[in-house]
Amino acid sequence: MTAMSRIVLASGNAGKLAEFNRLFAGAGIAFIAQGDLGVEDIEETGLSFVENALLKARHASRVTGMPALADDSGLCVDALGGAPGLYSARYAGDPSDPVRNIDKLLDALEGVPNDQRGARFHCSLVLLRHAEDPSPLIAQGDWSGRILDRPRGSGGFGYDPVFMDEAYGISAAELEPSVKAACSHRGRALRELQRQLAAL
Repeated sequence: MTAMSRIVLASGNAGKLAEFNRLFAGAGIAFIAQGDLGVEDIEETGLSFVENALLKARHASRVTGMPALADDSGLCVDALGGAPGLYSARYAGDPSDPVRNIDKLLDALEGVPNDQRGARFHCSLVLLRHAEDPSPLIAQGDWSGRILDRPRGSGGFGYDPVFMDEAYGISAAELEPSVKAACSHRGRALRELQRQLAAL
């Protein structure tokens, strides 16, 4: 597994692709977006982040014949019973639109006091050696914070402008990329994946 140099990323999200390639830059692994290999999105019918990641990874690996990594992640807001959760990307409907998603989230939290706006980002990663891999590597990570009352910052993607890291006191969109990589849900899951790869 550690000798693999090219892995298809079961996502069309340019922000995720850049983040994965940056985090694995020193490992000699390059991720290629599934769209560049002719892979279309598969319907996410799982009932958990792990199930959806597994569906996406198997599909990408089956179509390309390559090892595949899938990431299923989302924002879980305490005051909304964990929503938008699995539906984070299309919270405001199809097609996915980060600005509309943020607007809907802020509308749903209107009037909710700061101390009740707790939230966490969750990331589940699944890495398959091949499409029929019976023992995929699974790594997960969480990033706790709270939801701001308005967007701040121009970096990052998705819900980053309204998610505040309480340790730094700024939004995820205001964090330097290296700092975000160190504390984010995806960064934590990727470091866990790296540990698993090193143990093989």
